[in-house]
Amino acid sequence: MKTTKYYIAAITCFVIWGFFSLVLKPIHEYASLDILFYRVFSCSALMLLIAFAFKRKKIKEAIQTFKELPKAEKRKTILLNIGGSLFIMTNWFTFIYVMNHVSVKATSLAYLVCPILTTLLAYFILHEKLSKTQWIAVGLSISGCVLLSYANITDMLFSVIIGFSYACYLVSQRVNKGFDKFLVLTFHITLIALFLLPFFPSYSGPVPTEFKFYFCIETIAILFTIFPLFLNLYALSGINSSTVGMLLNINPMIAFLLAMFLYKEQFGLIQIIAYGIVFMAVLVFNSHHIFAIKQKFATISKDSK
Repeated sequence: MKTTKYYIAAITCFVIWGFFSLVLKPIHEYASLDILFYRVFSCSALMLLIAFAFKRKKIKEAIQTFKELPKAEKRKTILLNIGGSLFIMTNWFTFIYVMNHVSVKATSLAYLVCPILTTLLAYFILHEKLSKTQWIAVGLSISGCVLLSYANITDMLFSVIIGFSYACYLVSQRVNKGFDKFLVLTFHITLIALFLLPFFPSYSGPVPTEFKFYFCIETIAILFTIFPLFLNLYALSGINSSTVGMLLNINPMIAFLLAMFLYKEQFGLIQIIAYGIVFMAVLVFNSHHIFAIKQKFATISKDSK
């Protein structure tokens, strides 16, 4: 039960991301790079403002903590944070491009592939242990993704790129500990902004003039970037990256429903069955925690009588 708050953080994060298309689709006519530029610059400016206004003590503590680290730990911390920035930047660009120029289905598939990749990376790199039940869940996820890739191999290729980049981010940040999570996230996004800044004059389009564009960008920055990413990092501080990865399946389930009922994208019977299998895999993978919560509530109810 001690991990419940971390589960709630992860679930909230992925539910929010499931509705990402609602603010991304209205600006699909803009280039993917432009959306990425303005999203990153806006996030960085907001987070730096918050950090220097309310987190100055934490900044001093983080600098002192970093200075006191052994040389090997300093190198590891630098690599983890630079790597995390590169992984999330790759994920954002490919996600925006695929969402607006390929299909919502392809991005949905990406976050079905991601939990499998995250679980396997966590097992082989972080040596996270999985029960037999959880391995069954992984097998169910793989079978669901195989069914979906059979329906559209192009979507699968795009999905693997998106999914792998985010899986690498989750696994790398699982071991990135010892610093305030908001400051870590601020560092990641600011580093991405600094990396993208030299490319902005040459690769950006005309400066947008529509209010709709800036409204969507600010909504993306606050509600669909800063808040859920912070929750994601918080969840990783309390539960395994493989568990967070499997909970990530909530995101594509919501995206799948939006693609079917709101955007009227066509789904065959095989695809519907495949999504059903993956949903079952999420329940199986987290069954131990679901049963623990159920048992706790049953005990509370019994004691109150």
